[in-house]
Amino acid sequence: MTRSPLLPLSEALQRLLALGHSTDRVELPLREAAGRWAASDIGALRTQPDADLSAMDGYAIRFADMPGPWRVVGESAAGHRHDRPVNAGEAVRIFTGAALPAGTDTVLVQEEARREGEMLYLDGEGPAHLARNVRRRGLDFAQGDILVAAGERLTPARLALAAVGGHGAVPVRRRVRVAIAATGDELVTAGQPIAPGQLPESNGVMLTALIGDLPCHTIDLGILPDDRARLEEAFSGVDADILVTTGGASVGDHDLVRPALEACGGTIDFWRIALRPGKPMMAGRMRDTVLLGLPGNPVSAFVTATLFLRPLIAAMSGARGVMHRTITAPLGEDLPANGERTDYMRAARIDGGVFAAAIQDSSMLRALARADCLIVREPHDPARKKGDSLEILPIA
Repeated sequence: MTRSPLLPLSEALQRLLALGHSTDRVELPLREAAGRWAASDIGALRTQPDADLSAMDGYAIRFADMPGPWRVVGESAAGHRHDRPVNAGEAVRIFTGAALPAGTDTVLVQEEARREGEMLYLDGEGPAHLARNVRRRGLDFAQGDILVAAGERLTPARLALAAVGGHGAVPVRRRVRVAIAATGDELVTAGQPIAPGQLPESNGVMLTALIGDLPCHTIDLGILPDDRARLEEAFSGVDADILVTTGGASVGDHDLVRPALEACGGTIDFWRIALRPGKPMMAGRMRDTVLLGLPGNPVSAFVTATLFLRPLIAAMSGARGVMHRTITAPLGEDLPANGERTDYMRAARIDGGVFAAAIQDSSMLRALARADCLIVREPHDPARKKGDSLEILPIA
């Protein structure tokens, strides 16, 4: 097999995202839509506030009547407005959030008012201008305004905004179906007795947890042996939007995932990327299913799933802007120059500095479990000194 050049990380991600497709649009009640992405613009069905409201407890007056006195003719509270128009020289007791009665335009706060029976007197400087202490109609939004744009995530605040905008349900994409299979004769279900040379399978549970906050449904295909016929049987029966395999994606005699997928009608778009860890990763399609073959080493599987699987699920869920968001942080130690591949180094933030794990071998789960970020090293990044600022990708 002729090996193609290593594919740059950014190009690999763009090509993977191009293989995906948005899932079907569905309507979800607001209480079930948290964390999803809006499938289309969500517009305001009403104006908020729908009337001029008082921003303070006090008295609704005409500014032109300053400095008073006024005769109090009623009361306005939230949900119980004063319906009779207010004439010159009159005032209405009003509470925060209540609608201003017709004929009034300003609120005199109660701390600057003195009440004697039905009469109200100014007891302070009073409002400095017209509409003081008033929330104007449409201050937040007007009917027809876009409240949440297509592709924006439905955060708690945006769900509240949609509710106030008149919506009881919102448009989202259905959950992405993700089938996950681990391959390898050496693997044994975690928690079961193992013989010499065997290994508890960990990638399945790790990947399921890694995408657990995303709108997806995982399908556990379990452990598949290094047997092409068994692999083809399993792959041909997959009904999912994404098929994720771990292991068997290289070119050894026992790496049978690629030929098995191709025998099932799959096509490979790319294989081998300029990434450390995670070079032997492949992507393609099998009918309507996106194929993502991750390395078997746990750290490589974690990094590639973070960089590729999570953005793919988000994009298929309707997200806008799925690229990773890194932050900068100072190094707590010197680092040697980087090689030709983009390197994501397991690291931890300690006392304001970032320290890379001493051993970066892709099988070292303990180092990954202790890490809270990945140091991002671009290809041929020069040697770095303690205190230098580098990009890091926070991880759970």
